[in-house]
Amino acid sequence: MADMPPTRDERDWLPSDLDLDRLQWTSVLYYLHETNPDNGLVRDKTDPAAPCSIAAVGMALATLPVVIERGVLFRPFAAKLARRRLQFLYELPQGPEPDASGYKGFFYHFLDIETGRRVWQCELSTIDSALLFAGMLTAATYFDHDTADEAEVRRLVDALYRRADWDWARNGGPTVTHGWRPETGFLPYRYEGYDEGLLLYVLGLGSPTYPLPPESYPAFCATYQWKQLYGRELLYSGPLFTHQLSHLWVDFRGIRDAFMRDRGSDYFENSRQAAFVQQAYAVHNPMQFIGYGEHCWGFTACDGPGWVKRVVGGIERQFFDYDARGAPFGPDDGTVAPWVVVASLPFAPEIVVPTVCHMAGLNLGGQERRYGFKPSFNQTFRVDDSPTGWWVTPYYFGIDQGPVALMIENYRSGLVWDVMRRCPYIVDGLRRAGFTGGWL
Repeated sequence: MADMPPTRDERDWLPSDLDLDRLQWTSVLYYLHETNPDNGLVRDKTDPAAPCSIAAVGMALATLPVVIERGVLFRPFAAKLARRRLQFLYELPQGPEPDASGYKGFFYHFLDIETGRRVWQCELSTIDSALLFAGMLTAATYFDHDTADEAEVRRLVDALYRRADWDWARNGGPTVTHGWRPETGFLPYRYEGYDEGLLLYVLGLGSPTYPLPPESYPAFCATYQWKQLYGRELLYSGPLFTHQLSHLWVDFRGIRDAFMRDRGSDYFENSRQAAFVQQAYAVHNPMQFIGYGEHCWGFTACDGPGWVKRVVGGIERQFFDYDARGAPFGPDDGTVAPWVVVASLPFAPEIVVPTVCHMAGLNLGGQERRYGFKPSFNQTFRVDDSPTGWWVTPYYFGIDQGPVALMIENYRSGLVWDVMRRCPYIVDGLRRAGFTGGWL
């Protein structure tokens, strides 16, 4: 496989451990400051009116091994935090009622941060539930000591994971649906075409109670798109986060399913190629957005300036709100996400580090940097009263902070990857999907 990352001995240009410590610490502060201490639910974003995001809860659970091993939290106290959070989730009402917290073992995307009940008539989300389960399983696998709190963490996680009915989530089809609403039934969309659904299928196949059938994973892979872009071949997915979220937990280096065996690659190498494609797109900058270049890229699902049209430099531009931006086929409105660049550190450090250094010099958010980089900015969208002169999101998002902390740690020590190699459900899911080789 081409373009392998340099060895550690070759990385004399890398940031220091202190730099990485600081970025990890400021990122995980989100889960300390934006968590309801009564129940452990995590706010979706830094808006006082925002509800809980179940995916953010999963990220918070997944970062506990990192903050323990880096000396931020005392292990027995962290175990208590995990136990309390899991107990609350376990006791939340499950059922077809529209004001329940979940159904068939899955959870609604957004919950009231005080009561844990569904808000906004949102969907029962299979992928956000998967991110929650992945965080739970991280905690259960890591907390392996013979103490009452750690044993209870393991018991609760096992019970929560086992009650998810993955087979139901197919709605009779070969692939998994995006979710369900009590008012209208299953959503019309399915996890097809390569994306973060890779994690969802591994978790669904690994279930000991209501697993996905064996044919579901080949059906998912049958919708893949293999493309050649900027002289690189890869399994295509536009938003960069789709090449990362599964990798927060699973070390895909050297393990291959049938699809990757046929192409002599693996999903880790594919994510590396995706990072280079994103950089190449920014260098080519076909839509001529301000700021794009070798050290300014990162196109993904993120906040944006809003659904508005403006004439910029004689060109009418359509800008977006929160949207799944991607490269090279868009959508694109000039918005870049620093967090998704940092989360590519294990894949392509030689292009990530210079980009992060460049973005650090942009003073994103002025003095408001308590949680690290602001998640997105747009230099084409001018804002007169902004400290930078252009748009920077006013919010931080809970789902963005975890990938930064977890992927820095996987780059530094492989901690989360090593933990999840010991998770029997993950191992079973990978094997049932046909993965072989490497650490498997």
